[in-house]
Amino acid sequence: MKQLFLYSILLCNYYNINSQTTVGLIQRNTGSLDDGYVLFSPTGGTSTYLIDKCGKQVKSWASAYKPGQSCYILPDGTLLRPANANNTTFDAGGKGGIIQKIDWDGNVIWSYTISSAVECQHHDIKALPNGNVVAIVWESKTNTQAIAQGRNPALTTTTVWSEKIIEIQPVGLTGGTIVWEWHLWDHLVQDFDNTKPNYGSVASNPQLLNLNYSASSNTTIGQDWIHLNSIDYNPTLNQILLSSHSFDEIWIIDHSTTTAEAAGHTGGNSGKGGDVLYRWGNPQAYNNGTVANQKLFGQHNAYWIENGLPYQDQIMIFNNGNGRTGGNYSTIEIISPPVSGFTYSTTLPFLPNNTSWIYNAGNTNTLYAQNISGSQQLSNGNVLFCNGPSGVFKEVSSTGTTLWEYVNPVNTTGTINQGLVPSQNIVFRCTFYPKNYSGFVGKILTGGSTIENVNTVSGACNFNLLDIGEVTSNETADLYPNPTKDFIKLIFNNNAFKNVKLLSLFGEIMYSADVCTKDVSIPVASYSKGFYFVEISEGNSRRIFKIIVTN
Repeated sequence: MKQLFLYSILLCNYYNINSQTTVGLIQRNTGSLDDGYVLFSPTGGTSTYLIDKCGKQVKSWASAYKPGQSCYILPDGTLLRPANANNTTFDAGGKGGIIQKIDWDGNVIWSYTISSAVECQHHDIKALPNGNVVAIVWESKTNTQAIAQGRNPALTTTTVWSEKIIEIQPVGLTGGTIVWEWHLWDHLVQDFDNTKPNYGSVASNPQLLNLNYSASSNTTIGQDWIHLNSIDYNPTLNQILLSSHSFDEIWIIDHSTTTAEAAGHTGGNSGKGGDVLYRWGNPQAYNNGTVANQKLFGQHNAYWIENGLPYQDQIMIFNNGNGRTGGNYSTIEIISPPVSGFTYSTTLPFLPNNTSWIYNAGNTNTLYAQNISGSQQLSNGNVLFCNGPSGVFKEVSSTGTTLWEYVNPVNTTGTINQGLVPSQNIVFRCTFYPKNYSGFVGKILTGGSTIENVNTVSGACNFNLLDIGEVTSNETADLYPNPTKDFIKLIFNNNAFKNVKLLSLFGEIMYSADVCTKDVSIPVASYSKGFYFVEISEGNSRRIFKIIVTN
């Protein structure tokens, strides 16, 4: 009986930047990297790229539009991507207006427009398990409407942009049915005018949003009053997580409600309708703290960490640090919300006081991204992050060591030539997908050339899917002990000539020998603990075993 063995071997050592390497792969460390691919859509271009950890392009999707702003690969391999419709009414950072699905072959299979004089999709979207899509949408209110609800007239612009969340069920090529919606305008409180609706104590109603917080008569600031910039969905809790840049807070709302319940204050799993279930980052926004209590400063990309990953079910946030007390610098933070069932502790300010994990704490020199940007927890404990304004992606270990660095080589004028200092190569966010992600099943993912014209660092790094070949039943070997501490013993069933290698997780040859005996012993006592591969080559066939060294 024959079996086909396919193994992915990464053959790459540590490469560092030289005077000519300014874009693309800058650094790759032989430390533990999470093996897979990185997706990103440069703000200045119309294409979306998928690269491997050698910085080589394995896939791209063309579009007629620039991004608007996030992008995702769905479990079936489809690209989900909002696009910039160039809405001139909602002319602010993060604008989108079109949501598209593009199949693996580059065909637009769904395109849905949310862009007019009264509404516009922006920043982020999220695919739900049922195939629907939730989106953040600006909706315009007149100053008359705002003042009628209790906005201070002195802090009211001609129009005030509120926010809504809509769930869209795709229909056909361009259609969609809105099956659920939530409007921020239904959950206001104000203590400015007792003759207007929503009047009450802001401090006593943290489940509502202060209509006058962050209000301004400045048109640029005052219109985009909330500025939501990320959305995530928790299928276990059936809740939605939002990030408000202007409030310096993250919010959680109940998605289990009907649309009617979402407009009110009762109903759903929480029993609280569409009110805010949990908020964190800036208790000043609900009159329960001072600047000393503020945790977030213009943050982005708040999301629940997936089950099975380190810090699962907690929330990771890219805290941009713009306006941070003590100076501007960015941090990546993980918090554990005090949730029991569907209910959050209402201890004010909302807990926790401390983060579960933080990167770049107190370091003003290592990282500062004043806007956009994002981060992602990986399965091995590493964190991938995007410094959006600089277009720089890094993977760091749990202790903060940089293991991988890549600079987006695409800007508003095209591809940046190697050796030039990159500029305008902005990226909203980058996203990692492991090599065994379901969306890649049956797809060809071969690292070819780099996006930039040349990259010697990428050129020295090979990421090959090796077809090990057909291994017949008489080409076998027994290997023991595994795990091991001192040695690995291989027993063969013939004396044929063979080459035996011990490879590190990243393809470094630790041991190599040509043998024509029925057994061989490989010493491993001097090697660091971790995963290794034993490769046996005999003629045109190969066999690979994964072993664990426990030193």
